[in-house]
Amino acid sequence: FDRVSIQQWIDSGNRTCPITNLPLSENPSLIPNHALRSLISNFAHVSPKESSRPRTQQEHSQSQSQALISTLISRSSSNASKLESLSRLVRLTKRDSLIRRKVTESGAVRAALDCVDSGNQVLQEKSLSLLLNLSLEDDNKVGLVADGVIRRIVAVLRVGSPDCKAIAATLLTSLAVVEVNKATIGSYPDAISALVSLLRVGNDRERKESATALYALCSFPDN
Repeated sequence: FDRVSIQQWIDSGNRTCPITNLPLSENPSLIPNHALRSLISNFAHVSPKESSRPRTQQEHSQSQSQALISTLISRSSSNASKLESLSRLVRLTKRDSLIRRKVTESGAVRAALDCVDSGNQVLQEKSLSLLLNLSLEDDNKVGLVADGVIRRIVAVLRVGSPDCKAIAATLLTSLAVVEVNKATIGSYPDAISALVSLLRVGNDRERKESATALYALCSFPDN
């Protein structure tokens, strides 16, 4: 919720969550969601020029994305081909919601998860970046967790490269925007302890992203 809207809701005498209908406390306090703000600040917003591009260019991007998806999910594609497809899909999905949905619906999530498991650090970094972009869609957040992304994230937090660990922590923050995911992530073996370990021994970027993820997760009391 944006603060103004939820304040108006509370000031009108409502004492339930407008989405879940769960009861709120008698005098609920409003706590700024710094985790979500951090995600937004890290996301490159579309410029007015880009958002008003001709439809033909949008259609070209859609067609281009389909070819890249086909290369990514093909079992015969080489690692070099998959890396090129991932790199270009990361650029396309960063700004285009339609392409994010198209990638998700195409079955490419499974291929990206396989790249995370590949042990190839370059492939791993690009696939995590793609999954992070896909998680910007609210409809994808629960689906990614159901597809098994948490197991991959925890493994990366333990043994990945510094850049991969930082992206993995940011991905957890994005997924934790959905309340049910906070419980799922918190109950996963080693998820919180891996973040705490990163907070202790990581570099500046790793510590920042792990702290943000922990902040998001700890708004769920059991965590």
